[in-house]
Amino acid sequence: MRIYDIIAKKRDGKNLSREEIDFFVKGYTAGEIPDYQASALAMAIFIRGMNEEETANLTLAMAHSGDVLDLSDVEGIKVDKHSTGGVGDKTSLVLGPMVAALGAPVAKMSGRGLGHTGGTIDKLESFPGFVTGISKEEFIRNVNTIKIAIAGQTGNLAPADKKLYALRDVTATVECIPLIASSIMSKKIASGADVIVLDVKTGSGAFMKKEEDALRLAEAMVKIGSNVGRKTMAVVSNMEEPLGYAVGNAIEVVEAIDTLKGQGPSDLLELCLCLGSFMVVGAGITDSVEEARNMLKKTIEDGTALEKLRQFVSAQGGDATCIDNTEQLMHAAIEYEFKAEKNGYVKQIICDEVGVSAMLLGGGRETKESEIDLNVGILLHSKVGDYVKKGDVVATFFANDEKKLNNAVKRFENAYIIDDKDIQKERLIRYIVTDEGVNKVE
Repeated sequence: MRIYDIIAKKRDGKNLSREEIDFFVKGYTAGEIPDYQASALAMAIFIRGMNEEETANLTLAMAHSGDVLDLSDVEGIKVDKHSTGGVGDKTSLVLGPMVAALGAPVAKMSGRGLGHTGGTIDKLESFPGFVTGISKEEFIRNVNTIKIAIAGQTGNLAPADKKLYALRDVTATVECIPLIASSIMSKKIASGADVIVLDVKTGSGAFMKKEEDALRLAEAMVKIGSNVGRKTMAVVSNMEEPLGYAVGNAIEVVEAIDTLKGQGPSDLLELCLCLGSFMVVGAGITDSVEEARNMLKKTIEDGTALEKLRQFVSAQGGDATCIDNTEQLMHAAIEYEFKAEKNGYVKQIICDEVGVSAMLLGGGRETKESEIDLNVGILLHSKVGDYVKKGDVVATFFANDEKKLNNAVKRFENAYIIDDKDIQKERLIRYIVTDEGVNKVE
């Protein structure tokens, strides 16, 4: 078997066999296939596409290119959630404890953020002492005893995907549904969960700007999950404005805690209830999505979700006293109020501008080597559809560097669009995708 023949076969629009895909993934991971041939195959896939079977085979090959986490010692049906990323997305911090409080084992491997703000792992490190690099044995023990553990991905989790993604990033082959879907799902499958719930974002603050592209990606990932024996479903959600009001790291943790106390923003809670209900059903706690939703609400009302967060933070070495005293989490030296320049309704909040502003403060990484300042961020005071008056504070900036603050504020000037006319706010949940088909939420 030769990589040249595999490239030519895909170039001509033919389907690759499982053996050919395995040959490519193993050879490229081992360094036996050079970058120029791998990039040629990636471009051929980009142009010609892949069918469901090919995409599933590529996903499995990448998942098994390194470590595969064996969670067979975890009792019950293991559930995990993955988001394609957005501005202010702190859902894992909220729904993880909610779902675990109902007895569903939440076994989650997360990565660090690159871009707007940190990932779940970065945010959790806002808790003093919190350890994300726990051993496999401790990870399994925590899931068995308190029903939740969130740890950093191992260095050898789906190494083929890491190598191929870096290549795609510089060869204009990133925006390819089969390659995106297999990239995400290979890491989820290697992480060992039985049930995978996906939050696929669409809009100005999402990777997939167009709704039809987000829906195609959601369908592709659900099909991959079904084809490899993992119960998978997806929610397509709106990211035309930041989720919640907080954008940063520690500031998002505070908002997540407030949500578990019953004092959080309605959009964040709604998304967590939607995603969490499918996790609870997938774990076999109930077979009714509506009942699962009500059960999740009750974990907030009776305080069990907040108590689960305390147990989770303590189990991984973090200072859980910060949960009841959240000002301990915020240590920014400078606060700056950004004010509206005229009266009117907030017509649009350009998510990318908010996200980049937070990154310019130091809250995100421009490169993998960038150091994150966990204490900086932006707290929005107005969302789309709200009426503001000239001089009203629409956002508060938390910063530790005057120069970075000035750059962030300058960038943020493009974020808010205020208009004289009231507008109809867009629906948060757009589609529910299962192996049975697509349901548009009306």
